[in-house]
Amino acid sequence: MSLNIYGQKLNNRLLIGSALYPSPQVMKQAVLASGSQVVTLSLKRQNPNEQAGQQIWNYIQDIIRETNGFLLPNTAGCKTAKEAVTLAKMSREIFQTDWIKLEVIGDDYNLQPDPIELLQATEQLIADGFKVLPYCTDDLVLCRRLYDLGCEVIMPWASPIGTGKGLMNPYNLETIRLRLPDATLILDAGIGKPSDACLAMEMGYDGVLLNSAVALADNPVLMAKAFAQALQAGEQGYVAGVMEQRQTAHPSTPTLDTPFWHQN
Repeated sequence: MSLNIYGQKLNNRLLIGSALYPSPQVMKQAVLASGSQVVTLSLKRQNPNEQAGQQIWNYIQDIIRETNGFLLPNTAGCKTAKEAVTLAKMSREIFQTDWIKLEVIGDDYNLQPDPIELLQATEQLIADGFKVLPYCTDDLVLCRRLYDLGCEVIMPWASPIGTGKGLMNPYNLETIRLRLPDATLILDAGIGKPSDACLAMEMGYDGVLLNSAVALADNPVLMAKAFAQALQAGEQGYVAGVMEQRQTAHPSTPTLDTPFWHQN
């Protein structure tokens, strides 16, 4: 099944970041190994007009051409709605895309999004024609507000950015999925290992966005392949329908009518 992002159908449900890799070459190899068709890039951290940023941008352009994929600029590092909106407009002008991964950070310790500034930035960007993919916490009310503003795609965190702690609060994530059945939900941030991504897909999430879990692995290319397989397994498990848990044991082979030997 394809992933739908604002009407654009993708063949892969993994979205991947372009930061923190040992080298641009490894980044390209890992992204291609993941099969992802969406690569994120921060204009604030990797200015394509500077030499280092230009090198990264060249590799990302190669990836997009080879995968027939898409760039997803993000507003990483922004702390106010005004700052995020300004950066989003710059990204649209430079990269010629109205997709934006919206990040408005409210705390430097755990990089938790500021819900008030996030909602303000979302409202302004949607009014300006952007297709907003907001990064937020696993707060149902916040996710519902973002959806009501017009966000077709919402990206709650699994845990704080870069921690690798996995799904800290499965109940919250399951509740968001249940209460927003028509939204495209992509789990973003905190994923540490392939089994985390698999679990998210088993919950019915539509995709996973990650960066550190691949970029900081001992072998980023191999880890990228592992995540691709994990997402596929989780999606198939969800579609197939997981059996209900039981309180008591049930033998797979019933004892009724089983032949037995009676000894005097």
